Amino acid sequence: MNKPKSIFVKFLKWRYKHISHNQFINIISAIIGLLAGLGAVILKNLTHLIQYLLENGFIKELHKAFYFIFPIIGLFIVLFAIKNIIKKRVGHGIPSTLYAISKLKGIMPNHQMWASLLTAPLTVGFGGSVGLEGPTVATGAALGSNFSRLFHLNQTTRTLLIGAAAAGAMSSIFKAPIAAIVFAVEVFSLELTISSMVPLLLASITAVLTSYFFLGKDVLLHFNIQDKFVLNDVIFYILLGISSAMTSIYFSKIYFWISDYFKKFNNPYKKLLVGGALLGIIVYMVPPLFGEGYETINNILKGNTTEVIANNIFHSISDNVWIIILFLVGLVTFKVIAMSLTFGAGGIGGVFAPTLFTGSLSGYILAMVINYSNLFSHKLSQTNFAMVGMAGLMAGVLHAPLTAIFLIAEITGGYELFVPLMIVASISFLITKKYIPHNIYAMELAKKGELLTHNKDKNVLMMLDLDKVIEINFVLLYPNMNLGEVVNNAVVKSSRNHFPVVNKENEFLGILTLNDIRGIMFNKSMYKKVKVRSLMHSASDIIYYEKDSVEEILNKFKRTGAWNLVVLKEDKYYGFISKSRLLTAYRRKLIEVTN
Repeated sequence: MNKPKSIFVKFLKWRYKHISHNQFINIISAIIGLLAGLGAVILKNLTHLIQYLLENGFIKELHKAFYFIFPIIGLFIVLFAIKNIIKKRVGHGIPSTLYAISKLKGIMPNHQMWASLLTAPLTVGFGGSVGLEGPTVATGAALGSNFSRLFHLNQTTRTLLIGAAAAGAMSSIFKAPIAAIVFAVEVFSLELTISSMVPLLLASITAVLTSYFFLGKDVLLHFNIQDKFVLNDVIFYILLGISSAMTSIYFSKIYFWISDYFKKFNNPYKKLLVGGALLGIIVYMVPPLFGEGYETINNILKGNTTEVIANNIFHSISDNVWIIILFLVGLVTFKVIAMSLTFGAGGIGGVFAPTLFTGSLSGYILAMVINYSNLFSHKLSQTNFAMVGMAGLMAGVLHAPLTAIFLIAEITGGYELFVPLMIVASISFLITKKYIPHNIYAMELAKKGELLTHNKDKNVLMMLDLDKVIEINFVLLYPNMNLGEVVNNAVVKSSRNHFPVVNKENEFLGILTLNDIRGIMFNKSMYKKVKVRSLMHSASDIIYYEKDSVEEILNKFKRTGAWNLVVLKEDKYYGFISKSRLLTAYRRKLIEVTN
């Protein structure tokens, strides 16, 4: 048992002697990119295998009504796998990764490396209306985190490797290595320097090569530019930017509302039955909402609406363009609801694919309305608007305008649509951010003040471990203690100049300082006459362990001018934080992060 460990220790020693830190990070990044690429291939193929077995093995021979049953079956298998195989919580892709970076020092649990590989294909393959991109990124990020722990790398390097893994996952999925790097920087708030760029590049390159090796030239989105951008289109792309923002706000509001609704359920089986039944009804009524929806997206990008609208409960096709538009609007409306129900019922997946789905349809609908309204003589390219619409939704829902621009530019194979992409993405982002300040991935963390951003000072504050700056070795006083007990049991035995006053339930009542008793502490005639309750006073302010961020704690020190503030944990006295100790910890963390 000790031999492998001994070999690994020897390898670490050899590495420290012969390979520099930067060289080793570059090597690890390339390996992580390869593994992230493999993870993307496995996730995609498992999902397609399940869909093939269901649609060609069962649904082909039986009635389409099985579209109602399969989502519930899939969600039940996912719940069974989590409870009996994984036996641990499986976080939602990118949000769980962001939480690990901001609050867990970049440490992700081991099971996250494989849990999504099992649960996400079951969710999507059985009809869950979510995507695979988030679970793929989470799998890669967990690999990056655990690789860094294996080789004893610090928190800053762990964060970089998580970003590299995320870039690798996105590069492998979309075969868009540049957009993948931009995605890692934009979503995970990485510092873009030469030392961080090289690992991101290596991970992205090895991942996309892995994808080419296993999947050939097959791409997720099939699009060829047929209509060039003309100046007369600008006003309509501005309209698309505004409509994309409105759709993004609807997308986010519905997602958060349904998520909050399902949080009220304590029983996971009740959540599964309610969410699964509603999802099954929607998918049965509107079959294009079954699974990720890339088949629908590709039909829209080809301008083939017949295939999209033919797949409905009545199997009827209408030649009326306004009925077609109404059906497409219904797809946009119910895709967001179906996605949110999938998550609420306990499914594992991501929001990236639903974002592309709603974006492509939104752009296509706007172009159709303008073309068939006869209000304008100028005709728009409906497929171009569908493509640019995806960028508008990515910029709005994900708050990732640069990722949106570069991803669509890479997918289209050139920069013909670069100007409209910039117009739509910037307008959608600016309007949406006014009403939805944080993206879907980060909203919960942002509410708690735990979200990493490109503001280095705030990031350092969030990375501080509050437990390491809380001091708990104080002598406790009780309100009925007399002055003599305070002097003999507290002042004499402690090096502190302030003492917390608590009751028998350890509830904080106030503070007594040396200054409060300095004038009478040597007057023994007062020892039995004066009680603590008559000397103590209230605290300048109170730090609440569960809800106060380090930034808020610093603001409390600033407002009160105090050098020490009491900490309450679960409404009980816990300890004190001193301003000097907090600032010293901040300086050390800043040096660590900068290095």
